[in-house]
Amino acid sequence: MEKYVSKQVKINKPASLVYTLMSDFNNFTPMVQDKVEDWHVEGDTCSFKVKGFTACLRMLDKTPYECIKITGDEGSPFEFFFWIQLKQIADNDTRMRLTIHIKLNMMMKMMVGKKLEKGIDDMAEKIAEAFNNIPG
Repeated sequence: MEKYVSKQVKINKPASLVYTLMSDFNNFTPMVQDKVEDWHVEGDTCSFKVKGFTACLRMLDKTPYECIKITGDEGSPFEFFFWIQLKQIADNDTRMRLTIHIKLNMMMKMMVGKKLEKGIDDMAEKIAEAFNNIPG
């Protein structure tokens, strides 16, 4: 499995808030409803279509205020694990890092490896920006 790790980002909110919002797929609805088709959440699983491709995700493990582990559910084209790691430094200072472990053949690694490296950093920055723009 290949491993891609984001840079650490600072979120100016407590880890409990970040964890609570990110550990429930229902909270993703406002962010993804205009970017994907057929968004559906049921408990710790979600499914959606993007560019004709169906993805199914499942929250595999949740450690309150520290880590959320997500994997592809039935029908996912790749075996992968996605971790959201949180570390509270102070009341309104949480550090977050994203990690993807993904099984790619050599050709896929050459095609998408650099995009995953950049994409995971971009994703971490956008998540931090979204949280940092929440009033209060």
